[in-house]
Amino acid sequence: MRLLDNEHHAVDLRTTPVHLGLGSRAKPVEGFAWDPEVLQAYSAAVAADGAEGRMVAIFDGDGPGDHWERHPAGDELVVCLSGSVTVTRDVDGVPDSVVLGPGEATVNPAGAWHAVDMTGPASILTVTAGLGTDHRPRTGARPTENVGTPGPEAS
Repeated sequence: MRLLDNEHHAVDLRTTPVHLGLGSRAKPVEGFAWDPEVLQAYSAAVAADGAEGRMVAIFDGDGPGDHWERHPAGDELVVCLSGSVTVTRDVDGVPDSVVLGPGEATVNPAGAWHAVDMTGPASILTVTAGLGTDHRPRTGARPTENVGTPGPEAS
C-alpha cells in the first residue's frame, strides 16, 4: 500500500480509494485492501492528517449490510450513485432511517452508529473521516445490542 503523488491517470474508486488530506491534497491509495495489515499501513501513512483526513471510495452491493459502524473523528457523506439504499442511524439511542436514490446524499453525524442496506444492485460513494472508526456485527436492530470490535484505524 502506498499513497500516490501527482497521479494523472484515472483511478477506479472501487479498488483504489483516494485519501483527502491536509493542504487540500488528494492521493490515490495504491494497493488498498480491507485487510488488517493494509489498513494499519494506511492509518500510519495518513496519521499526520489526524481527524481532518478523509477517504473517498465507492462500494457496490446488493442486500443488507452486515455491520454497524461509526466514525468518531467526523461526519461521513454517503451518496447513492445507482439503485436504492437505506441508511439507518442510531443517534443517541434514537433510530433514524433515510432512503436514497441516485444522486441523493445524507450525512452520518460524527460518532453515530449507522448501517447501509442496498435494495437490489446499488452503488454508493462515501467520504469518510476514518480515524478511530469502530465496527460491530449487525446481529440486531440496534448497534448497542452487540459487542463492539474496533475498526482498523482505532488500533
